[in-house]
Amino acid sequence: MIDYKLPKSKVLKAKSSKSKLFKFSRKDVFLFFLLNVLISSLFGFLSGSLSNRYFYEAIEHFGQYNSEILLGGKKEVKEEDLYPLTQEELVIKVVREVSPAVVSIIVSKEIPIMEEYYYSPFEDLFGGSFFEFKIPGYRQSGTEKKEIGGGTGFIISEDGMVLTNKHVVLDEEAEYTVLTLDGSEFPAEILAKDPVQDIAILQIKENNSTSSKESLISFPQVTLGDSDDIKVGQTSIAIGYALGKYQNAISVGVISGLGRTITASSGGFYETLEDIIQTDAAINRGNSGGPLLNLKGEVIGINTAIDIEGQNIGFTIPINKAKRDIEQIKTLGKIVYPFLGVRYIIIDKEIQIENDLPVDYGALIIKGQNDEVAVFSGSAAEKAGLKEGDIILELDGNKITSENSLAKIIMKYEPQETVVLKVLKGGQEEIIEVVLGEQSE
Repeated sequence: MIDYKLPKSKVLKAKSSKSKLFKFSRKDVFLFFLLNVLISSLFGFLSGSLSNRYFYEAIEHFGQYNSEILLGGKKEVKEEDLYPLTQEELVIKVVREVSPAVVSIIVSKEIPIMEEYYYSPFEDLFGGSFFEFKIPGYRQSGTEKKEIGGGTGFIISEDGMVLTNKHVVLDEEAEYTVLTLDGSEFPAEILAKDPVQDIAILQIKENNSTSSKESLISFPQVTLGDSDDIKVGQTSIAIGYALGKYQNAISVGVISGLGRTITASSGGFYETLEDIIQTDAAINRGNSGGPLLNLKGEVIGINTAIDIEGQNIGFTIPINKAKRDIEQIKTLGKIVYPFLGVRYIIIDKEIQIENDLPVDYGALIIKGQNDEVAVFSGSAAEKAGLKEGDIILELDGNKITSENSLAKIIMKYEPQETVVLKVLKGGQEEIIEVVLGEQSE
């Protein structure tokens, strides 16, 4: 092994070079330390900002992803889904958005003006000079237009088609005026009245004073919901011309019952309504024809009646029943229903026992309370040979019960359609084909 040594001069040079290369002053060390702190702070700030932004976006994306899973597939996530409103905020939002499309309906009519005068009851007998005794009497001295009633409606088309109750517009001799939320008044004409449901459709007309430009007005309109999706306990909002003096009054409650059957009456008008919604949102006189809304701002019913024996028990016609009328007005210009032509009562256990019947279901054909005919002359039922005392058990295989009445089943059909009835006649079941007739106002 060779032991090699550098010359002394080179060793000293190397040491000298090393000392010169790594020697720093205190000032150099301080500057280096300061620069290191600044660079570290800069990189820390940048990395923190980037990571925070990435982390937030990741969390937001994760929340949206979970929302999509919970909603059953990819859905558009709206702001109200991420930050839901309170019930109070939703009610305020619905009222603000829908109120412009809710109108008051003013019913006016020419009423005789009666003036008081005095006359002698003996004038014809004694020429009026024998007795000076006179008594007061009244005689007509002309007519004047007066407001005789009112109700509510809501606009369902941009051109001013209005949905309301039939009992609001029963008087054929009356004039109808639509009053909008902003105070504008428009005359209205009746397009049609539903022969079965308490529903009528009006059309806003141009005022004689409106200019051609104003006649092209586009009216605000409501959004129609799906009344088949209603659940007992969900929030309901009613808007109406309460008591005929409080325009667009609001009441809030819940859906308190479904599938009710009621007999509504108003001024001699009677009508049995089936499959009706019950709500405890206050429905006062004048609210008739107004909308019942859900928290989405959709119309789910037409407010029509109250139970005067109860407190806050109101009844509403499901909006899906009106959709058929609206479509027929647009296509046919009238509202028509399939018509069998019988009066009947639905049989249950009680009716079976009272009338000693062989079955506890079906529709028993009977006369009306005032001896009205059981089978209408010239009707589809008469042509098919149906008579008083017959029991219609089924229609096209649909069993007739209290929950599934004959009227409810027939509403699924159109005039001139052929249906098959299972009928109990004299204790024997018969199968009868019937071509449904047509019923209109």
